[in-house]
Amino acid sequence: MNKKWMTVLVTAMAGMMAVTACGGKGGNNGIDGDGPYPLSLVINQVGEIPDPNNPIEEKIREYTDTDLRIQWIPYSAYDEKINVMIASDELPKLMKLNYTPTTISSLEAGLFWDITSQLKDYPNLTAQPQPYYDNISVNGKVYGVPLFRDMGRAIVSFRKDWLDAAGLKEPVTLDDWYEIIRYSTEEDPDKNGKRDTYGMMLDKAYNQGTASTLTRLAVSQGAPNKWGIDEQGNFYPEFESEPFFDVLKLFRRLYEEKLINQDFAVVDSSELNKVYESGRANIRISGGNGQSLQTKLEKVVPDAVIDVAPLQGPDGIRVPGESGNTGFLAIPKSTVASEEELDRVLAFVDKLLEPEMVNLINKGVEGVHYKVEGDFTVTIDAEKDAQEVKPYRDSLPQRGELYNMEKKAKGTELFNKNKQIVYNNENFIVANPALTLNSATYNERGGELEQIITDAQTKFIMGQIDEAGWKAEVEKWRKSGGDQMAAEYKASYESVK
Repeated sequence: MNKKWMTVLVTAMAGMMAVTACGGKGGNNGIDGDGPYPLSLVINQVGEIPDPNNPIEEKIREYTDTDLRIQWIPYSAYDEKINVMIASDELPKLMKLNYTPTTISSLEAGLFWDITSQLKDYPNLTAQPQPYYDNISVNGKVYGVPLFRDMGRAIVSFRKDWLDAAGLKEPVTLDDWYEIIRYSTEEDPDKNGKRDTYGMMLDKAYNQGTASTLTRLAVSQGAPNKWGIDEQGNFYPEFESEPFFDVLKLFRRLYEEKLINQDFAVVDSSELNKVYESGRANIRISGGNGQSLQTKLEKVVPDAVIDVAPLQGPDGIRVPGESGNTGFLAIPKSTVASEEELDRVLAFVDKLLEPEMVNLINKGVEGVHYKVEGDFTVTIDAEKDAQEVKPYRDSLPQRGELYNMEKKAKGTELFNKNKQIVYNNENFIVANPALTLNSATYNERGGELEQIITDAQTKFIMGQIDEAGWKAEVEKWRKSGGDQMAAEYKASYESVK
């Protein structure tokens, strides 16, 4: 969204809010009436849209004493639709927002309730770790409740049977990574007499976003997470740190020696998944589930053994922290006009984090979606779970086993190990200090600047530019706005601090 459109949007909404405050359509919204509180909720669609009268939604209404009505919007069109809803004042009482420049502008314009001081009044909301709220804050203020997600999801999965055969252990140093990848590519680990395996593969998004393999591996070796802060308080990008460049040089060597797939710059992640699942690739850094890979792989290679390990380097476990959310639930002022009604909406969200609701949202209805076996629960029908439970599990605030879940799901040893590593990772997170800071340059040209660097990384790995060429690209990034962005992050950091 361009600046002109954003200005029109905010101005229009500010005017509508003024009308509402003078007795417009906000009113009491039925809060003083008898019966359940009418509550409209907009969230993104997950799978097929559930029947609004299904037993899960009915139980949520009954438990929270609300007449809950959910509007599901396809994920691919979500942000665009939300922008239109804000501009036209067709807003629900509760809605999911993503942390985007447009959203941040609407929050700064006062279109949504600042709930920073109210959180302490709700036992379940205030019980959640502060970093989850910090990661959705704007200028130090909190405007919603996160749709929680693990902040340290990165793990290393690998073929344990291959490593055991070679006398190798899970990697710690970059030399370890090189040797595992070299062995798994050159020494025929599947014993079929062909050179048809890879120690590691990359896809075209290998250096993008929170799932960047370069960032994850570099952080494990001591690099900052996206941005670092030096002793003078200046911000600098991850790719100017020595550990990051060491990782870049490792992948250049791997490419030159044909130890990683030569088509990495254009191949889609779905194609990589097929190779790993067919038993022709070894190690990978991902946020995925090692048990899922094991289940698929053993259908093709019955003796294959997948194992998982934390992402670690010479200084121990170091994991790049992610945002910890898939968006957040915010409350528009135009439809929730009073603090009394704000309390009613926040009380609804707080109730979703009580044990009965946590269990329902995660697992569905006992006897229909899951059964109890001793101290654990077991999914009855995976397809039914995906169709009827997953939409709520993925779209409503809950932290699964980490908060108010009565019984854990029964899983394999590998599944439980994977899960425990992810939980434990939160003790070793390296935060991105710029995650919630303001930068006009980033808002206007962040994508363009990132493209300069991601393209240069690919060129360097493929040998199309040398170290001097890489430094020239970094300088281009600086002059094109990188230096300005770093300065803006510093100023924002100091103002919030």
